[in-house]
Amino acid sequence: MTNIDFSPLLRSMIGFDRMSNALESAYRSDTGGYPPYNIEISGENDYRITMAVAGFTDRDLALEVKENILTVTGTRPDEEEKEPATYLYRGIANRNFERKFQLADYVRVRDARLENGLLHIDLRREIPEAMKPRKIAIRNDAGPYIEV
Repeated sequence: MTNIDFSPLLRSMIGFDRMSNALESAYRSDTGGYPPYNIEISGENDYRITMAVAGFTDRDLALEVKENILTVTGTRPDEEEKEPATYLYRGIANRNFERKFQLADYVRVRDARLENGLLHIDLRREIPEAMKPRKIAIRNDAGPYIEV
């Protein structure tokens, strides 16, 4: 396993110390390719995660956001067949899964819907007014103080 040293970058970047921890945890928690998914950007602040969850119903799926981590869980009920099927080839996965996505600050889940075997999760970055850029007035000794 290769470790990446971010200390040269962190010398001039303030408040990004969590970034290195997030990158390390993402590297360690790669769970393979099941279920496959896409991440789309559809605007300056809008995102969509689309997961292929064929065979799962809305009752089999759960979404949870906790501490900026979106967890998508799929749990299949145990199928009790009288005579189990014999497969020549089994290419359709029929297993439980848990997939985690690290969300940036102020990214919120807006909507989730299941459509034709695809789970669509719509996200939006909602930056509070206090965090948006603002102009700072520069005054000199002669001018009055004006709050912007």
